[in-house]
Amino acid sequence: MATLQVRDVRLAFGDRDILDGVSFTLTSQSRTALCGANGSGKSTLLKVISGEIKPDSIDITKTRGMTIAYLPQSDIVLGSDTAYREVEKGFSRSEELIEEKDAIGEKLQHTSEGDRTEGMLERIRQIEEELLSSGYYNRTMKIGQVMAGLGFEPSDADRPCAEFSGGWQMRIALARTLVEHADLMLLDEPTNYLDIEALTWLKNYLKVYKGGLLLVSHDQGFLDDTVNEVFELFAGKLKRYAGNYTQYKAQREMEIKELEAKAKAQAELVGKTEQFIERFRYKATKSKQVQSRIKQLDKLEEIQVPGHLKQLEFSFPPAPHSGNDVMKVDHLTKHYGDIDVFDDLSFFIHKGDRLAVTGRNGAGKSTLLRMLVGKETEYQGTITLGAGVVIGYYAQEAETTLDPKNTVLEELSTVATTSDLPKLRTYLGSFLFQGDDVFKSVSVLSGGERSRLALLKILLHPVNLLVLDEPTNHLDINAKQMLMEALKQYDGTMVFVSHDTYFISHVANRILYLNHGQAPQFFEGDWEYFSYKLNEKEKYEELQDSGKPEKEEKAGALSYKEANKLRNRIISLQRQCQDKQDEAARLEETIKALEAEMEKPAVYSDPKRITEVMRSKTKAEADKEAAEDAWFSLQEELEGLKAQAGA
Repeated sequence: MATLQVRDVRLAFGDRDILDGVSFTLTSQSRTALCGANGSGKSTLLKVISGEIKPDSIDITKTRGMTIAYLPQSDIVLGSDTAYREVEKGFSRSEELIEEKDAIGEKLQHTSEGDRTEGMLERIRQIEEELLSSGYYNRTMKIGQVMAGLGFEPSDADRPCAEFSGGWQMRIALARTLVEHADLMLLDEPTNYLDIEALTWLKNYLKVYKGGLLLVSHDQGFLDDTVNEVFELFAGKLKRYAGNYTQYKAQREMEIKELEAKAKAQAELVGKTEQFIERFRYKATKSKQVQSRIKQLDKLEEIQVPGHLKQLEFSFPPAPHSGNDVMKVDHLTKHYGDIDVFDDLSFFIHKGDRLAVTGRNGAGKSTLLRMLVGKETEYQGTITLGAGVVIGYYAQEAETTLDPKNTVLEELSTVATTSDLPKLRTYLGSFLFQGDDVFKSVSVLSGGERSRLALLKILLHPVNLLVLDEPTNHLDINAKQMLMEALKQYDGTMVFVSHDTYFISHVANRILYLNHGQAPQFFEGDWEYFSYKLNEKEKYEELQDSGKPEKEEKAGALSYKEANKLRNRIISLQRQCQDKQDEAARLEETIKALEAEMEKPAVYSDPKRITEVMRSKTKAEADKEAAEDAWFSLQEELEGLKAQAGA
């Protein structure tokens, strides 16, 4: 078991101690989360461990040959290679081992009888074991599997990295880090830019990963599923807690209650002591006692309460009254050129619904929200608002609506009611604007700060239909928790886009799942079933290395590019076939339910109702036949490609 021991790390920026005597141990079996407030030094510590930053002092020991892979949160710089070639760089250590093995083999060819070769032969055996465990001989399939899991299409493999957006370049860097197969992975916010499918796949990948993990993330559900210990970084010190993030939080909340009580008692003591000093400072008869109390205050260490776990509170203004039918979407159809975004989508939104819209990036989630609020009008079908509906809409580009000349506090005041004015600084604190941050000009805020301020403005305005596009972006775990609790108490209706599984599971009572080229699926109040289906769809199985070197070019065989495309296409077809089977089975259940409905006297005796049910049954039968036809076509292609690949 590979082990990394880090002792007494110290790093200061100016007069601030970022890391103050930090010590810990990680192994190739660790599953560790690194948490703390924004700016506490989490990313800095990862950079120190990886060698990106040189600290003021450090004592570090690791097992000989231990490998460490590091994924930074930002500032990823990719070369001019294709996506496949960039990910393949994760096997650079294996290529160095191949060169070493070849060099030893060359030496062995020139040895004479009687020369001692045991050491060289043993080293070749060790190299072979390392190559097998790293998956080097199966690297083409491994890379295809990882890229497909992170959402890349087979055709993306040969595209230059420069053609991808920043979010997709981060996925390329993540894929490269994953295939390194290091003894210890340091991942700084790896779930940023991932949709719910890629995030679920990554979670399943890390569960079976044969190496250690130190992870920074603001996704509580992801942390709960992947770690079994938490390192908290606070005021430059590091403390370990056993258990996942939820268990850590429960332990820490108990400690914080004790700290708050001690801090209150300390504040009272300081207040009384300062009053005594001020009262008797100039009385000669009391000078000894005054000096004693001054020294007492000087020696007193201030009790600090970690701000990132304080219980934040926020409540919505009462929602204006609306009818029970908040919105009706009827036969919605949307195309971008030859791409079908939606095809005959119909559904109701009723008062009190919390509809989560989730799925693959690019499947039309944000487009749907823009249609619902009237920002997107180029579509077929109808969207009808109910009586008295007042919409509050938060888009990912909502920060462009802010006035750059205002301060943060002034900007929030423009939407606040009179009763809210005394609480504005508390609200801003809940959204991570602390202390003098509220007096900053909007013009100097970062993109994330602007997004948080724009979201808070939307939430303070009295509405009865909230439409939110990724509301938890740029929020830390505690701020997400605060928003989640407020939304659970909100007495209006909500439609929101999110990839945060913990947030969705605690807020939504309906889920609309969108995927490319497939009919939208509704999951009515059943997060567990949706989560099960998603985990089945995005499960990860470790490839078994054959031990046989891959040949990039050989007579009568596919090139590595062709083989990569073929294997990626097979993986994609297998997933599509399973999806079509699931869709057909679901439609079969729908048809049975409709047939049972038709047999009810109250239905077949009502001409209008029986007509509606029969129309629904006819559509379900047509959809089932289409799904089965699609499955048959996909299966034929899959069998042909498997034969071509020799599977």
